[in-house]
Amino acid sequence: MDIVDRVAVVTGAGSGLGRATALALAKAGARVAVLDRNAWAARSVAEDAGASSVPVTVDVADRASVTAAIAEVSGTFGRVDVCINAAGIPNPGKVFGKNGPLDIEQFQRVIDVNLVGAFDVMRQCAELMTRNLNPGLDGERGVIINVSSGAAFEGQKGQAAYSASKAGLIGLMLPAARDLAHYGIRVVTIAPGLFDTGIFAEVDPKVVQALGSAALNPSRLGEPSEFASLVMHIVENRYINATTLSIDAGARLPNV
Repeated sequence: MDIVDRVAVVTGAGSGLGRATALALAKAGARVAVLDRNAWAARSVAEDAGASSVPVTVDVADRASVTAAIAEVSGTFGRVDVCINAAGIPNPGKVFGKNGPLDIEQFQRVIDVNLVGAFDVMRQCAELMTRNLNPGLDGERGVIINVSSGAAFEGQKGQAAYSASKAGLIGLMLPAARDLAHYGIRVVTIAPGLFDTGIFAEVDPKVVQALGSAALNPSRLGEPSEFASLVMHIVENRYINATTLSIDAGARLPNV
């Protein structure tokens, strides 16, 4: 898909990988809806992205909020061509720890944001994509990219909820791609490893270096721009569909 003048919805775009993706898409000529729960962060990224971008406040775990946000995007741009679900929360906790069993509401919150929220956004964006007139080459009308995690395969201690939610996105991918193929919509999942985002800002540099050493080569944390570059390639390459792409420099995480 040619990115120029396409409409892209990016959740979790106020920071981290979502921010890098929104900025890269805008730089390439897309019109970007910057969705984030943090209204200030969404506005800041939209300002950095340029006049063709708009901030939209949304809580992806809130059904009414998602419906209102997608309606706002539709009212502003009239269409959606690309949907990238980068919103997510870690909310770690062991299945059983010193305070007893993991609080079920804590587990549910992670699933609601990372899995159900992503599905809600993608299903509503998919509906708008099916209405796109004059499909492109190969009948393409849209691209959906859900951001999973290496934790879907190698979850660490305390990541039961997070790993389950991210594995769910991978399981969702193939049936979604099959459901939407008739409409010319591709569905792809990205499983990133450890990236140098804001969560490491106050972490001891030695700890960050140790985490980066889990990667084979280059032995460091990934840069958000490298993640965004993969997103751009997926959008532009029409033959990438119904697959999970890992971007982790070959990292294998220890059982810690």
